[in-house]
Amino acid sequence: PAMMEVLSTVGRVAGTQAPVLILGESGTGKELIADAIHRNSKRANQTFNKVNLGGLSTTLFESEMFGHVRGAFTDAKQDRIGQFETAHKGSLFLDEMGDLDSSSQVKLLRVLQDQSFQPVGSSQTKKADVRVISATNKDLYEMVKMGEFREDLLYRINLITIQLPPLRQRRGDIVALAKQHLNKVVKNYQLDAFQLTRSAERYLETQPWPGNVRQLTQTIERAVLMSENNVLDVMDFESSQGAPGLSSTATNVEAMNNSTNQALSPELPMDLTLEQMEKVMIENALAANPNNLSKVADTLGISREALYRRLDKHGITP
Repeated sequence: PAMMEVLSTVGRVAGTQAPVLILGESGTGKELIADAIHRNSKRANQTFNKVNLGGLSTTLFESEMFGHVRGAFTDAKQDRIGQFETAHKGSLFLDEMGDLDSSSQVKLLRVLQDQSFQPVGSSQTKKADVRVISATNKDLYEMVKMGEFREDLLYRINLITIQLPPLRQRRGDIVALAKQHLNKVVKNYQLDAFQLTRSAERYLETQPWPGNVRQLTQTIERAVLMSENNVLDVMDFESSQGAPGLSSTATNVEAMNNSTNQALSPELPMDLTLEQMEKVMIENALAANPNNLSKVADTLGISREALYRRLDKHGITP
């Protein structure tokens, strides 16, 4: 029922041009809801760009969002089109809105007000007809009170607000989600069919799942890979590393939410330069996610376009 209410709202607002703010804990599926809004909108056949604002530094924000012209700065060897321009007539998903620094908030507000912008190093003003869908796991209203987020920007992005319920408030969906991901894992790894015992289903339904759907799917995948047979029982989940019932502290919650990123973050030699360290992290992410550049970009917290630039910069061929 909780998700049906959310989807009902999606159905009502998808066909409009209204900016939407999606709120929810990490792992609740905010990006999937953004996808649903775009796919059911009048812009469905146009570009849908996704940007993780948490992975953009202040210096990269303008170039990534608005583009730049050749010679605008040291590494600007050619003109580059930004996210707003490539999303013209389409939609733009701005994830981790709560991580945007104050300087970038001002620049974003300006373009949202009149849909115009200037590429870095250019005096030419460009227009972009873009529908903005934002998401965050932070309390933006509290951040406004603390002076950490602009009130005028908040009102600009949240004409419609969608609050996603955590998995613990939709326990009736847990088994269905678990089975769906189980089938997906089996297909991806080309394995024989797996099944959940009724005891395993009850076990999954009673866990706290602080990492929400993302944690559930990771737990399913880990159990499949560690299991010695094709029937998953309670013990398969209890014995797998990082069983959900062990994730009660805030530290472990964050670790579960970011287990993929942690696996790709080995200790690096302290004598590496910043560029060398960046190259090593990209190579680690590529090794852990072969044939999936979207996953590599997500793991590194950057867009696919930013990943392509870094691959070219370091001479890395995936």
